[in-house]
Amino acid sequence: MPGRCFISCTITAAVFAAILVLAAAGPGAGRAQAQSKARIVAVEAVTLASESLVESVLSIGDFVANEAITIRPEVDGRIIEISFQEGQPVTRGQLLFRLDATIYQAQLRQAEARLNLSRHNYDRAVKMNQKGHSSGEILDRALSEKRIDEANVEVNKARLQKMRIVAPFAGTIGLRQVSLGEFVEAKNGLVTLVSLDPLKVEFRLPERYYRIIRNGGTISAEPDALPGEIFEGQIYAISPVIDINGRSIAVKAKVANPERRLRPGMFTRILLLVDQRNDALVVPESAIMQRGDGQFVYRIQDDKAVLTKVSLGLRQTGRVEVVAGLSKGDTVITAGQIKLRPGYRVKVVDYAAPGPGKQ
Repeated sequence: MPGRCFISCTITAAVFAAILVLAAAGPGAGRAQAQSKARIVAVEAVTLASESLVESVLSIGDFVANEAITIRPEVDGRIIEISFQEGQPVTRGQLLFRLDATIYQAQLRQAEARLNLSRHNYDRAVKMNQKGHSSGEILDRALSEKRIDEANVEVNKARLQKMRIVAPFAGTIGLRQVSLGEFVEAKNGLVTLVSLDPLKVEFRLPERYYRIIRNGGTISAEPDALPGEIFEGQIYAISPVIDINGRSIAVKAKVANPERRLRPGMFTRILLLVDQRNDALVVPESAIMQRGDGQFVYRIQDDKAVLTKVSLGLRQTGRVEVVAGLSKGDTVITAGQIKLRPGYRVKVVDYAAPGPGKQ
């Protein structure tokens, strides 16, 4: 019995001593340990490195011919010659149609005969006037008749020239709408002619981009008919007026088309280069926190979260350039910020790449 009492009393005394130690430490000791563990927050992060960043604007547009006309005769006549193959290239000045010019040729010969007579009469009037055998009035009348006949010859030559219908510019001829031997009038359309190199592309941009659009600016066109193919072009015309209905600006660009792969009427997506940085510090947009006095990120320094104010530059889908507040090599938290406060200790569980995917 005395032995049992000794053992029991010893255990009781030990427990009591432990309680006294915990009481002396106070209730704050346990909470401090718990908070210390809670402040080690698991986060994702990215280490900043320089990279190329491009800001662009996406629009839609249509290809149109650089030049496109319907060939029409200037005078009435019957077609006696068609000198082209449909759908084939033609050169500037190449003969396309020839109309029957029999009547106009006869009229020209008649006009030339009258001109020869009036010239002879004028020469004789000059000689007679010099000898004093005729008045100045007769000389003036002879000169007037000669000039009228000269003009009449020029008119008939011009009319005869219009019997030959030629290409006004180099391009691709379309499908003819008339046949050999058909009588056509001046209003009739004969065939279309289009210039395919270069092509124009017409598109619109929101008015907020007016300040950055400039002649000579580069665009990239990706037509739906040629998926995966990109055609570069340059802006050459910008509308001076903003459309009040759509709040947009009409823009035209030219795209080289030496292989004639592009055709007028094609629908295309347009990518306009706004700005480019070749040595940018880029972070995922998820790293940026918007507060009342600006944008902030958490960077990691000595395994602790440091709240840092930043200034932003160019943007891409899911990415943004940091132009002030961070340096190359800084580690920025990209996920887990909601659980952070400045000074919390962090543990990086994954490094997110600046662009799509992981590194």
